[in-house]
Amino acid sequence: MGDKEKQQKKNCMSINTPESLASYKSSANKNKEAVSDSTLVELKACFMEAYDDNQDGKIDIRELAQLLPMEENFLLLFRFDNPLESSVEFMKIWREYDTDGSGYIEADELKNFLRDLLKEAKKINDVSEDKLIEYTDTMLQVFDSNKDGRLQLSEMAKLLPVKENFLCRQVFKGATKLTKDDIERVFSLYDRDNNGSIENEELKGFLKDLLELVKKDYDAQDLLEFEETILQGVEYSSEGKISRKQLTMILLALAKHNQEEEPTTP
Repeated sequence: MGDKEKQQKKNCMSINTPESLASYKSSANKNKEAVSDSTLVELKACFMEAYDDNQDGKIDIRELAQLLPMEENFLLLFRFDNPLESSVEFMKIWREYDTDGSGYIEADELKNFLRDLLKEAKKINDVSEDKLIEYTDTMLQVFDSNKDGRLQLSEMAKLLPVKENFLCRQVFKGATKLTKDDIERVFSLYDRDNNGSIENEELKGFLKDLLELVKKDYDAQDLLEFEETILQGVEYSSEGKISRKQLTMILLALAKHNQEEEPTTP
């Protein structure tokens, strides 16, 4: 091993913990002019060596959690280890914490969500208000991809994942005919109160899952516009409900769209 490689290995060993990495970052921020391009390349290599456990060239959510202190680590992984049953539950949580109805989870609303999450895990007694603010800032840094200081729907969906988007299943890809059982499974997934119709957060959850099939980044306005577009093609109830018949029409349209999107074999 050459002198250069030995020095890089030594540097990597010196910044392979969250605390030392934070210290290095703080020092670099104070001396920006002194940090050369080669040093940044070296830092990236050390960072990946320390935290890219599966060596795929990317830092996934569990690898990222290693960088955080224990409480932030817990907040980041708690919902990944305890995913929501469906997007219906997600939309109920969204409505509960978007208290001003802005269509975004803003910093104070996210702080309230994290407080309740820590209560749920019986860790709240250990967390001060200042710490909650710090954790909120950390979660925003991780999930606020467009850096506007708040979480839009798609960003919150990464913090609160669901077990499965049922509409991604193969049965809905290219099918020209859906069985009664297929329809019933989807209907029961979204009709959480078993009242025979999909409405309110049930409908929003269904449309969120549909929207995710065609759009990666989306906000509440995107969901509203998507709702108007999708429901124009069915006999939509003015009471804000859809029936099994209307659900069937939407799913058949989805299957047809997927079939048209599939590349044809020459």
